[in-house]
Amino acid sequence: MVEPQPHRVTLPNGLRVVLAPDAEPGSTAPGGPPVVGVSVHYDVGFRSEPEGRTGFAHLFEHLMFQGSESLEKLAHFRHVQGSGGIFNGSTHQDYTDYFQVLPSNALERALFLEADRMRAPRLTEENLRNQVDVVKEEIRLNVLNRPYGGFPWILLPPVLYSTFANAHNGYGDFTDLERATVDDCAAFFDTYYAPGNAVLTITGDIDVDHATDLVHKHFGDVPARSVPRRPSFAEPAPSGELRDRHQDPHAPLPAVALGYRLPDPVGELDEYLANVVLAAVLSDGDASRLQQRLVYRDSLVVDVHAGAGLMGAPLDARDPDTFTITAIHSPEVATDRVVDAVDSELERLATEGPTAEELSRVTARWSAGLHRDHDRLVSRTLDLGSTELLHGRAELVGELPARVGAVTAEEVASAAKALRPEARAVLEIEPTGDADGGAA
Repeated sequence: MVEPQPHRVTLPNGLRVVLAPDAEPGSTAPGGPPVVGVSVHYDVGFRSEPEGRTGFAHLFEHLMFQGSESLEKLAHFRHVQGSGGIFNGSTHQDYTDYFQVLPSNALERALFLEADRMRAPRLTEENLRNQVDVVKEEIRLNVLNRPYGGFPWILLPPVLYSTFANAHNGYGDFTDLERATVDDCAAFFDTYYAPGNAVLTITGDIDVDHATDLVHKHFGDVPARSVPRRPSFAEPAPSGELRDRHQDPHAPLPAVALGYRLPDPVGELDEYLANVVLAAVLSDGDASRLQQRLVYRDSLVVDVHAGAGLMGAPLDARDPDTFTITAIHSPEVATDRVVDAVDSELERLATEGPTAEELSRVTARWSAGLHRDHDRLVSRTLDLGSTELLHGRAELVGELPARVGAVTAEEVASAAKALRPEARAVLEIEPTGDADGGAA
């Protein structure tokens, strides 16, 4: 893992810049390959959408690729790919990111592209209608016509949470998407896509001084705008068990998801990381607690997974965030038998804690995975940017292996004890198709 040594610059328009070179000037350590990563993280995600505009943050991510002030539609694609690079974007609960990875001699091209659409994306009726159709097709493919589509990240929040910000479908409702107007898009851009609401990250084979000069050249004249005050999305934890059921015409087998509230990933980071380790003890590998109990010993389920983070990755959101346990089981096994077995394993961990061997295995595996991921420039770039945005400290990326390795058995036991039946959501998936899994 390349240890990030971030340098910071803040432009007069408010844009925060993080630069993390592979090697510091004057260092005798070998540098990396001649490749750079560039990302922009905007402080807006699903939870920022107003009522009646579900899916709008994701729709806008699509629109940001449809041309800009100086570039026609598809020009961004052509310029990045013509340089031998890759690009993409994604929308999360609390942020939207855009990235490029290119040869280092194309750094200025990447900065120009990102600055041009930060200045003024091409928001037209034609582009909007086209991208609404693209997003609707994506929802059909990934949610409506797919077994267990939206399970659990779309279907569980309305059970666990009560506020619109935390509970609504971030992928979007078709009616809401179709009602979107160009004026809505312009207002969304003006509100959330200001330079002061973004973090620009540049990593890899860069000279910090030269890269800083290029940042000033391309982003310095992007007009400053007011930045919205970030609201708190906090809400009380459940005071009892909450249950719901969802019918899935494509699911071949029943499934169940358990959702619990996590500690604040920013204000209670160590407690949060204990839940990351707990999730690994529960379901990471064949030797994990839930695999051994539910799959191999009792044959209750065909698949089981535990995770810290609603979107499938830890430290990807601010508070509130969600600990999930999901399982797919046969129709002959009652859902409550699965839930009772999970509760039994959680109680055992809460009372006894993990063994020293378990703790050593899962923390070593998690840390090794983090090192492996961050050897990839794209992962390093995105994680530095999101960590700077959410935590205010890109350095946390390099500290995580040691902090996870320092989690104790007592802290894992405490995390397990907090996953109480009387403060959780239970979502059941009921197959409604024919015997072959087709729609009824």
